[in-house]
Amino acid sequence: MVTPGPGGHSTRPQRSRGSGHRVRSTALVIGAVFLCVLVVASGVATYRVYGFLHSVANVGNPIQIIQHQVDPPVGSVAYKLMHGQRVTILSLGYGGGENDAPWLTDTIMVVSIDPTSQRILEASIPRDLYVRIDAWQDGRQYADKINAAFEVPNTPELFAPGPLRPEFQGKDGAGHLSEATVSRITGLTFDKYVAVDFKAFRDVVDALGGIQVQMDGTLDDCHYPDYHNGYMNHGVPPGWRCPPGAGIHFQAGDYAVNGEQALELARSRDAVQQDQASDFGRAKRQQMIVAAIKKKATSVSALTRAPQLMDALQANFKTDMDLTDVKAIYDFAAKLPDTTFQHFAVTNQDLAADVSAHCGPADVYVLCPIDPTYRMWQTVFSHALVDRQTMGEQAPLQLVNASSSYDLQTRATNVLRGFGLQLSDGVRHSSVPKTVIYDYSGGKYPQTAAWLQDFFGGAQVVQATPPSPGVRSGFVPSPGENTDGLVVVMGTDFYRHWSGLG
Repeated sequence: MVTPGPGGHSTRPQRSRGSGHRVRSTALVIGAVFLCVLVVASGVATYRVYGFLHSVANVGNPIQIIQHQVDPPVGSVAYKLMHGQRVTILSLGYGGGENDAPWLTDTIMVVSIDPTSQRILEASIPRDLYVRIDAWQDGRQYADKINAAFEVPNTPELFAPGPLRPEFQGKDGAGHLSEATVSRITGLTFDKYVAVDFKAFRDVVDALGGIQVQMDGTLDDCHYPDYHNGYMNHGVPPGWRCPPGAGIHFQAGDYAVNGEQALELARSRDAVQQDQASDFGRAKRQQMIVAAIKKKATSVSALTRAPQLMDALQANFKTDMDLTDVKAIYDFAAKLPDTTFQHFAVTNQDLAADVSAHCGPADVYVLCPIDPTYRMWQTVFSHALVDRQTMGEQAPLQLVNASSSYDLQTRATNVLRGFGLQLSDGVRHSSVPKTVIYDYSGGKYPQTAAWLQDFFGGAQVVQATPPSPGVRSGFVPSPGENTDGLVVVMGTDFYRHWSGLG
């Protein structure tokens, strides 16, 4: 539970009473990395490159960095990727000057790059999560939505009085406070951060001459946000049929889109079509946009657009990476297929709940962590990038809820499906004290069984032979419970860990 400090909740105006505007700017985060390298390689006017590198890529001596005559320093992004060490970057998308709350981060995404397995995890943190933000030198406890962490150093006068801690001041203070806040709940340590705004997203796609998209189905959203903290058709509830001329509309098929249209595809959350409104549908569109920007940015024609690309990025792209880091990510990611990217999103269907009274003010929509200690969150994020051997087994899995929770089987199943594992729907059973993993496969999936044992805190793996329940020490399977593959019976011990009780 978050405990507000002196003065309680923020006195600043609350600008998001409902679920609020959200954006997915993931595509630009990866695309911008490619573009930073392209503008250097393109041979445009030297003074333009100098100015760009100094403001965007944190380069004090561009000639030395461009020549790359020295090895990257130990611990840098380039060094870690070169030596097979994982790199974790915090990706932020904020409204910018066109929004009435320009510094709120509508996108908060963990990007974890594993050079050994050659995979990239993109895990979204909900902007409405209510957390503690520790930014002040006097140690005061301030509670707000997590999207305010980037806003605090940019507009400290709106928040608690007193000086900010030194590491949260200056050019990168906002990014570093966001890193610290997300790190506390996920247990991850961030190497760098990247922040982009709506305008940069649009301008980069336009500077590239548009991108090619492939829509498997139509998308109609008549509850799409405008640029005035409202909606294109305010009177239409989410999910309702759009009246003529309202909202945004995309047809199925292959065609080119401009920057505004690409932003609409990435941002849409309330499509009439259920598959487009789901987390999976949004992730699929975002992955499509990432691939499209990557493809266009690495094409020969993109080199001729370097001046426009620099203009698009220079004022609206913030990072503490230098060019060596950027080039290392470019060299690593440019050769990977789209299937390399794994998407996971924390939602109110897994690790969070939208019961505001549990942790925040009653008149503001917030999400509360089911585990207020965040230990379960840290377990999830430390396991989110499943190794290739485990994934390759494609083991059939099922989770059985044998605890006092009414929905543990559904929420935990959503988490593991987000990892890419193959799970059938979970079922409930009467309570048991200890979690057990029943292996009905005869040892066919050893890597998956070992992974499950680690994720579920050392749970015992028991070899089981259907249909005899005797091998399960009197534990009779519930209706709908599988008797093949791997079945995890989640007991009271795991529920206590899930909910932060022990």
